[in-house]
Amino acid sequence: MAAWIGSALEYYDFFIYGSAAALIFPKVFFDESDPATATLLSLATFGVAYAARPVGALFLGHFGDRVGRKRIMVFTLMLMGLSTFLIGCLPTRSQVGDLAPVLLVLCRVLQGISAAGEQASANSMSLEHAPADRRGFFTSFTLSGTQGGQLLATLVFLPIAALPEDQLLSWGWRVPFWLSVAVAVVGFVIRRTLQETPAFTQQAATEGVVRLPLAVLLRDHRADVLRVVAGAVIASVSTIFTVWALAYATSDAVG
Repeated sequence: MAAWIGSALEYYDFFIYGSAAALIFPKVFFDESDPATATLLSLATFGVAYAARPVGALFLGHFGDRVGRKRIMVFTLMLMGLSTFLIGCLPTRSQVGDLAPVLLVLCRVLQGISAAGEQASANSMSLEHAPADRRGFFTSFTLSGTQGGQLLATLVFLPIAALPEDQLLSWGWRVPFWLSVAVAVVGFVIRRTLQETPAFTQQAATEGVVRLPLAVLLRDHRADVLRVVAGAVIASVSTIFTVWALAYATSDAVG
């Protein structure tokens, strides 16, 4: 339950960016471009997080094997909440010029790093607590939590998108991002009571943690890494398609 709820809350933050990238950001951060180019630039900033995720997975996965899954799960939640809240506070392009999209991309990179650490840590936590014959079932709750976050983000954006355009573009779009503070607090309360996994606790108490777990992973488990990468690419298609479809369905060409 902690993995599901934590992932849902964290990916609420991740996915409200997708809704805003399709509906709001072309007009707020790229308003000097023509509409088609502005939309492409906005969706490109959404994709930046996916470029950052391998870096976040390697970095935070390494420290998760060094200091434990629980600490990383709490850290990623705080990082996601902070970066999402800051997006809601960013000045627009009309206020600070080209600095606005630069700051937007920086916050999006932090979101991507956080999302990568969330998946690695929550999956590890679920798997290492699960019975040996039901690891796939219990670990699946992390990914279903991410889809719950996508539904939550959509439900929050529905009333926001119905605001008059001047209110929507001035302050309305910021509200879902500001709500990330409440999301982070709820997630922190849930996760701070988690027990560290038995597997990690036993490893730390007996043999000790590996000094360079990333080196061991790439040396001894290369085939498994490739399988996980392939699976992650498949899982990302639905998210990318959802955001693209939202931008297309609300375009002037469709009406």
